[in-house]
Amino acid sequence: MSSISSKRLAKELKEFHSLNLVGVTLLKADDFKQWLVGIEVMGESLFQNEVFALRFTFDSQYPISSPEVVFIDDGVHHIPPHPHVYSNGHICASILGQEWSPVLSVASVCITLQSMLASCKAKERPPDNDRYVRNAPLSPKNTRFHYDDDTV
Repeated sequence: MSSISSKRLAKELKEFHSLNLVGVTLLKADDFKQWLVGIEVMGESLFQNEVFALRFTFDSQYPISSPEVVFIDDGVHHIPPHPHVYSNGHICASILGQEWSPVLSVASVCITLQSMLASCKAKERPPDNDRYVRNAPLSPKNTRFHYDDDTV
């Protein structure tokens, strides 16, 4: 981990605790390689009262490069059925790919994903879920998602 990455993540960790984000909980952040974050969708939605877990994996180029972010199924949390979330936990969201910016943070990603879940109109997988999961790379960062639908 580079010193820039470590300093940035230390700063984010400190800020994360002071922000007290509603519905966002740091489950585990023992190091600067991987964090687990719980997110709950607030207000009335298809996912009301459900809590999901996200795994953030950081490389030595963070924050210049985006973190790898996936929903996980750990026996307590499950992967939400959503048109932009594959059953392996990979998320098709432009801010995690081509629209990533170093001004974004773990907190801002969590808020964006909360909003994405809150605005969901149907609990369903992407239409190409089975094919994608069968052929998916280990890391969603190695996928070239096509961002064509921001209405779900």
